[in-house]
Amino acid sequence: MKHKLTFIATAIASVLAITLPVAAQAADTRITAPLRVMLVPADGGTEDGTKADFQPIFNAITRSTGILFDIKVGQSYGAVVEAMCAKKADIAWFGPASYIPARDRGCARLLAVAVEKGQSVYYSGLFTARDSSLKSLKDTKGDRLALGDVNSTSSFLYPVAMLMDAGVDPARDMKQIILAGSHANVLTALAEGKVDVGGASFDSFEKAVKAGSIDPNKVRVLAKSDPIPYPPIAMHPELPAAVQKQLKDAFSTVHQAPGITPDQVRGYGGHKVDRYDANFPESGMDAPAKKMVMVNEQVKTAIIKKASNR
Repeated sequence: MKHKLTFIATAIASVLAITLPVAAQAADTRITAPLRVMLVPADGGTEDGTKADFQPIFNAITRSTGILFDIKVGQSYGAVVEAMCAKKADIAWFGPASYIPARDRGCARLLAVAVEKGQSVYYSGLFTARDSSLKSLKDTKGDRLALGDVNSTSSFLYPVAMLMDAGVDPARDMKQIILAGSHANVLTALAEGKVDVGGASFDSFEKAVKAGSIDPNKVRVLAKSDPIPYPPIAMHPELPAAVQKQLKDAFSTVHQAPGITPDQVRGYGGHKVDRYDANFPESGMDAPAKKMVMVNEQVKTAIIKKASNR
C-alpha cells in the first residue's frame, strides 16, 4: 500500500510539472535570487535620480509577477555596458547608443521599450541662454560647449551629429568643450553660464525645470533633433529562455495588471508612459546606429582631447 501511494504521489507531481507553464516553473527558481538591474546615469549618476525614475515600473513588475529586482545605477554609460558583458547584470536600461555596442558584443537583447503618447521616441536638443545672440547651430563656432557622457545618445551622439550636419566640427571649431558626464550636469553648466551651448535630452530638460534647477525663462532651444528610438530596457541573452519570456510578457501587460496604477508605469525621466512594447524590433535602432558611423571613434577621441585641454 505504501509503495502504491508513493507511486501515485510521484505520478501526480509529474503531471503537475508537465502542465504548469514553463515560465511559472522558472519563476519558482528565480524569485529567490533578485535579478540584477543596472541603469545608465542619465541624470547624474547617483542612486537617487535615475533609480527613482525606474523604481515604480520595476515595483509594478514585482507586484504582478513576484520577480524581485536589485536596482543600481552605473557610474558611467560604459560601466553599464561592461557590467552586462561581464555578466554582473541581468537587465540594463541603456541609451540607444550604449545598447548597440552591448548588443553587438552579444551582451544584450531587447526586452522592452516604453510607449508614450502612442510612440516610442524621444528627442535631443542643443540649448542656449534666452538672451544669447545665437540663431542657428552654424553660429556656435568659437563658443563653449557642454556635452554629457561620450556614450550617451542624447547628450553626446545626437548633439555632435547635429553640429556636424550644420558644418561645425566641435573639436576644431569650439572654443572650449566640457564633458560634464550627464544631462543634469550639462544643464547646470549652461544655467551657471559656464558654457554657451549644451546638449541634453528634452526629458532631462523638462525634469530639470520641474526640479527648479533650470529656469525655463532663461534658457531656450537652439535646435531639436530628429526622433530618437526610446532608450531600451535590455536583458542578458544568457538568462534562461523561460525567464526571458516571463519578463517580456510581464512588461507587455504590466499596464493592465491587477493592482497596478497608471502612476507606476513610468520611463525615462520619470515620465508616465502608456505601456511597454516588448516586441519593438531591432531595426528600430537603425537611426542611432547610422549616427554612430558619423560620430565615430576618431571624432570622439578628438572631442575628448579638446575637452582635456581646457
